[in-house]
Amino acid sequence: MSGFESLPVELIAEILGELDLTSLILVSYLSRRLHAIASDPSLNPWRRPILRNLRLPLDELYETCLKTLSVRQTVPRHNWVEIISLARAEWLLFDATLPRLNEWEWEECFKRRFLPGWQKWKKENTSWQAAFLKILHRIWHRSHTICTADESWTRYIILRRNGVANELQSASRNFDPLTIFDDLKLQANLDHLPTRVRLAVELTDVRIIALGVLNKPRGPTTVNPNAQLFLHPPGIEKEVPEVPPPALSPNGTEGAVDNHDHPPIPVGECYCSSLERDIYQIYRKMTYPLPARCHAEYPFYTPSGEDKRWIVKEDLEEEGLSWVGPLMITVQVIGPRTKEPTTDHPLQDWDLVDGTGRSQYASFGWADLAAIAPWLDIPKKIDGAGLGNE
Repeated sequence: MSGFESLPVELIAEILGELDLTSLILVSYLSRRLHAIASDPSLNPWRRPILRNLRLPLDELYETCLKTLSVRQTVPRHNWVEIISLARAEWLLFDATLPRLNEWEWEECFKRRFLPGWQKWKKENTSWQAAFLKILHRIWHRSHTICTADESWTRYIILRRNGVANELQSASRNFDPLTIFDDLKLQANLDHLPTRVRLAVELTDVRIIALGVLNKPRGPTTVNPNAQLFLHPPGIEKEVPEVPPPALSPNGTEGAVDNHDHPPIPVGECYCSSLERDIYQIYRKMTYPLPARCHAEYPFYTPSGEDKRWIVKEDLEEEGLSWVGPLMITVQVIGPRTKEPTTDHPLQDWDLVDGTGRSQYASFGWADLAAIAPWLDIPKKIDGAGLGNE
């Protein structure tokens, strides 16, 4: 033990980070030096074992000691911002012993976990902690029942091919995006074409999906450029290097790790062309809200097997077709069975909306669109129906 404790503190912290939580708790009380290293917020050996728990499949339980981790004085408080932002809603609501965090920390948790449009539920005399727990309970309740009493109307956005976007709403009790989009196709004389469904990005509790139509356009006026821009930001491609470069910090030095322990997008001279460097300066990985691990690099491509924005067949993206007519964007609540595949492949297209546990939706408004796709430049936004004609 004396030889181990004589190592540099950074190396000891790295070794401790490889332990499971139960073992790390025991080791942190073996000596004053180990106690000091485990308690140091800058070293923070707790982060990796905590993340390993948070990334477990839904059918696997967290370590038992995680729910009482807040009573351990050796665990830096800022770990709980990440836990509350990423942990399962049911576990946070009914199992975990939550710590006493500052108001700004609860605000940070709220903004990381939920869409910005949901801040409307926070009243002036309500704390961020109360607002967070209230929304978390609502989203958990919606994911396990068909009750819509907490949100009678569900808002969604339509991107039209003339550059206009509409924020519309429909009764939550009967909300069915496929039925709504069928009416939109009929209005656009596209009812003879099949509806295509794409998963734009997944968050901790919900996922953003888009419904549109692919076709070989008769002319440039039939193409919906905003639909293409929403799903495929200009300059961002699916291709990734076969051998990933070492993790780089913003100044190009090695050794940095992002919020998901994935190497950040490389910016060094030896890995990126000037065009690629421009792309990485234009776009930033989304942090408010924080995407799920399967879309951790969003809006960049995440090689997780679940980032299905790029569907390539015979070397042709989207079979060589273009998005035409309107594109509908809505929010699907993730329940216990939402992500169960109906085939041997990850969910894509109609599998995203057709099946058990995929019938609950939440509102998506202008603030949410700005957070999910800040690169979109929509000249005219209309609350309600209308084509934007003067």
